Amino acid sequence: MTRKLKVDVFTDVVCPWCLIGSVRLDKAIAELPEGIEVEVENHPFYLDPNVPAEGVDVGHMLKTKYGRDPAEMWARPQEEARKSGVDLDLSQQPRMFRTAKAHTITRLAKSRGTQHALANAIADAYFLEHRQINDDAVLADIAAEHGFDREEALRLMNDPQELETTEHLAISAARQGINGVPFFVFDGKFAMSGAQPEEVFQRAFAELLKPEVASQ
Repeated sequence: MTRKLKVDVFTDVVCPWCLIGSVRLDKAIAELPEGIEVEVENHPFYLDPNVPAEGVDVGHMLKTKYGRDPAEMWARPQEEARKSGVDLDLSQQPRMFRTAKAHTITRLAKSRGTQHALANAIADAYFLEHRQINDDAVLADIAAEHGFDREEALRLMNDPQELETTEHLAISAARQGINGVPFFVFDGKFAMSGAQPEEVFQRAFAELLKPEVASQ
């Protein structure tokens, strides 16, 4: 008999720790025994809701805000990414963009069964392929590989009502007390913040599968 679990994931495309956290979650899921089915639902969150339309230079922003060499601040997430097999070089993606359209097309992919894969693909495009995910054409190309017609994707990601829904959900997440991402909710029973080590994700699933927790 298949045991079904759900993980709600709050991330933002332009957050390197979210990329790392998603990789680690997926690795933990892949290591689960047969008969365990995990639904991952991605939810929108804005790392910085005030990013201008043209984006911001991340290195300049970090240096201005913290007075430190950005390379020093990038070293830790890059090292953590390498621990999980991801060759991350944050100096190769200099700009941070608004992510409402990326979140919108990701949200709408849920009904097609491609949501988590699409979310991962957009993050990979941004961080690992150094593509400009504020560009409608780039997002449409990625969406077309995950269950959307390209023209349909362009229409949906620019639909005012769909964008408003995304905005409402992102604001709602922040108002519920989620003040940093990645943030994971395991089967509605407990939550975990941050890109924790892979073994922490494994322990979270082991806890969920305990009979006394499963029956709650």
